[in-house]
Amino acid sequence: MEVPCLLKLFSVYGESQRQAKRENTSLSDNDLPRLWILATSASTNLLESFGARLDTDNWLAGVYFLPNSFRTAIVAINQLPLTLETLWLRILGKGETQRQAISELLSLPQNNPLRQNIQELITSWRITVVNQTNLTEDDQEVIMNLSQAYLEWREATLQEGQRQVVENLLRVRFGPLDEQLERVIEPLLQLPPQEYSRLLLELSYDELLRRFGSI
Repeated sequence: MEVPCLLKLFSVYGESQRQAKRENTSLSDNDLPRLWILATSASTNLLESFGARLDTDNWLAGVYFLPNSFRTAIVAINQLPLTLETLWLRILGKGETQRQAISELLSLPQNNPLRQNIQELITSWRITVVNQTNLTEDDQEVIMNLSQAYLEWREATLQEGQRQVVENLLRVRFGPLDEQLERVIEPLLQLPPQEYSRLLLELSYDELLRRFGSI
């Protein structure tokens, strides 16, 4: 994987230099892109073969830099520290690394923006993998590891959709929601959808408050 990535990087370098020449502009090393190779793991032999070294003064453990002329770093995902900052990268890992990251994700509060954003991406990822043909062992492991996060996202999305339905029906019947109507929403959501939909269409404002809230 690393060699094709480097070849692609050199190809980009060549195109950048040709463009600079056509435009008669200078191109410094800092203008060239840097390649970040995300690897689920990286053996000592592999890292040594590329001359990759840690830079613990400036970077996290698990990030190995090739000699400067390559402008390339290898991120060994399984060696990254267990912090919130590395969570998304660790979800891209394999095996226990990925399972640990998913567990950390699900331990975050439901309204945490990072959790919400990652769960949406995980859902798309899982659907994409499930819809593939000829699933490999790795694909099946990804599906299994992502399933709990996907199920929780689906449940939260369903609940949010049901709440939106209740709020919209209340607005249609009674106009803008006041504090008293806000109180009846959660009790109504405990009922089956067919039941709360019927009650919202049949009961008056006062009847709803007597049954599910307080006047």
